[in-house]
Amino acid sequence: MHHKYRMGEEISLVILIPSLLHCHGQHRNLLRHLSRRQDCLSSSPSDVTYTQHGVTVADPYRWLENLNSEETKAFVEAQNKTAAKFMNKFEDKQKFKDRLTELFNFERFGVPRKRGDYYYYFRNSGLQSQHVLYQLDTPKSEPRVFLDPGALEADGTASLKTHSFSHSGKLMAYVISRSGSDWCTIYLMDCHGNKLDDVIEWVKFTQTAFTHDDKGFYYVTYEGLNVDAVKAGTETGADLNQRLLYHKIGTPQSEDVLVHLDRDNPSYRFIPKISDDGKYILMTIKKDTAPASMLYIGDLETANNIITLGHNWNKIVDCFKFRYYYLTSDGTVFYFDTNKDAPRSKIVKYDLSKPEEGFIDLVPQSEDVLVNSSVVDGNKLVLTYMRDVKDIIVVDLWAAPPSDPSSRRHTWRYCRRPYDFGVEDQEKRLSIFREISVKNFDSTLFETKQVFYESKDGTKIPIFVTHRKDLVFDGNNPTFLFGYGGFSSSLKAGFTFAHIVFMQHFGGVVAVANLRGGGEYGQNWHSAGTLLNKQNVFDDFQYAAKYLINEKYTQASRLAINGQSNGGLLVAACVNQAPELFGAAVAEVSGLDMLRFHKFTIGHSWQSEYGYPDDTVEDFHNLLKYSPLHNVHKNKPYPAFALFTADHDDRVVPLHSYKHIAELQHTAGPLTRNPLVLRTATKTGHGEGKPLAKRIEETTDKFAFIAAAIGATWRD
Repeated sequence: MHHKYRMGEEISLVILIPSLLHCHGQHRNLLRHLSRRQDCLSSSPSDVTYTQHGVTVADPYRWLENLNSEETKAFVEAQNKTAAKFMNKFEDKQKFKDRLTELFNFERFGVPRKRGDYYYYFRNSGLQSQHVLYQLDTPKSEPRVFLDPGALEADGTASLKTHSFSHSGKLMAYVISRSGSDWCTIYLMDCHGNKLDDVIEWVKFTQTAFTHDDKGFYYVTYEGLNVDAVKAGTETGADLNQRLLYHKIGTPQSEDVLVHLDRDNPSYRFIPKISDDGKYILMTIKKDTAPASMLYIGDLETANNIITLGHNWNKIVDCFKFRYYYLTSDGTVFYFDTNKDAPRSKIVKYDLSKPEEGFIDLVPQSEDVLVNSSVVDGNKLVLTYMRDVKDIIVVDLWAAPPSDPSSRRHTWRYCRRPYDFGVEDQEKRLSIFREISVKNFDSTLFETKQVFYESKDGTKIPIFVTHRKDLVFDGNNPTFLFGYGGFSSSLKAGFTFAHIVFMQHFGGVVAVANLRGGGEYGQNWHSAGTLLNKQNVFDDFQYAAKYLINEKYTQASRLAINGQSNGGLLVAACVNQAPELFGAAVAEVSGLDMLRFHKFTIGHSWQSEYGYPDDTVEDFHNLLKYSPLHNVHKNKPYPAFALFTADHDDRVVPLHSYKHIAELQHTAGPLTRNPLVLRTATKTGHGEGKPLAKRIEETTDKFAFIAAAIGATWRD
């Protein structure tokens, strides 16, 4: 739906009157207070339009795409002030924050992994801003701090994006992000904790692949960088022309060797991997987020470990049809996890010396979805399958080289603790490595059940529903519904502290819907929620809401929906399509302008998921039908709606949220009696590496907003 705008129109930041649906007295008083004190921001919708496939599209808030302009900064500041007034006046907000902090304050740890002569694992003593990497001499010895990312910045906003050890374990490359940006810096450290002088700046979406001689590593960055250090993380230009380079340890970055670049295909991205024996480099090439890639293999022995531009790659796969994950290799025989002719995935082998044989199946596709695979101890294949969104772990024992898996198979389900699994110990298969406990929480009082409901077209959709065992099904319970539905990502029932507080202290119900577009049932399930099928995802989510209402868990005015990233798009689209189904909605770090999403940072890679608005007429019209920004109603009241974003989110840039809140307040605001607000976090990005204190603060604001909107009250 398009609208005509006049220059100088004012946008009401939030239209609040004291009758938010089914609020208790404290919430009515809050709304009366805010409706008397609400601010108005004088914002100027422009007359900007553009024509696409013969359609004139209004873009009145194009000016908000300039994230560093003074006008945009003033807009964001005013929006934050108004959002804070609503969230901070909720009288039980501090109780929620205190309880959430209490739950987070316990020791968390990962499983030790051996690298060279030492073992390493991550640990957080409780409220540390970032997890700390520890080093041990043995799995049971006293740990010592090896790398504390949280100590790199006083406010804890530096985070570890990824890290890797050299084959010998003598060197570690670690990739640091600041303020949540995808732009990172690579540093090096030896196994004794000594930091090397090497620094590789302005890298993005990179892995570090060490050659086995410990002399250097491969990584990726972008060509023609012109990044202002002050604005890093707030720029919006497209990420194009990625380069694969080799860095020789002890030399400056300016001397790094260019390995591969494809200017004819600027959207291509390169993922380097060194084979387990160190003889080959595998280069996976991707052009977007689709589960499809090309695969090149280079001979490191003949190149003295340094591949250069123009290398004669062995092009194993030279088209984008399927994807291939490297598992291991034995000489010229390589093993991959692939979806080649297998939408639920399988294990195959490929012999470089016998290319005419092609890929040969080793572990055929199962009825279940293969979601993870790895090789341990050289001859043990660990496979994780998913059946109805529940994991099944399978261990294949390979007696000889991995070309001949034996039939000895060991299966178990639902691992709830970190276990030490020793296949060589037939007497004692599993032992508990460590176990955690959570303060003042009795899990026996709660239950999770999986049910299947029918979507609009009759497809059965799984949903996990968790609540207290003594829940009364009277249609009046505060309920929190979460969804994603995209990019083959599977949502599983998990232990989430905010959900615990919501259920324990608000008497709430938490529901997680496994929508089409995810990976819960393989590639076919994913494809059923992409491109021209995207409406299926929105239907699935709306029918999840209807199921919860029909089964007397809740009612529309007591139902809150939430989604992040692609899930935020889901929430915003559903609010436009069926605002009467929800009492509150929170969309976080969301793509909302679906006609221009591909023009910013890495957004062009999502076109395989959403469509190609510039290139395909059918895709353009499909996107126009559901794009949240272009379908805001002026004749339907909206539920309480909050957009959460971050000023350094250079994955899904915040301009989406800025433009959408302006459109919501201008178009839906006059008829809507509920708050329409924007919260922009500072010095954080898309979510990865967010300091714990900021996570707690943001989660508290989210649930304060939800509780006020749906009338949830605190119980000790």
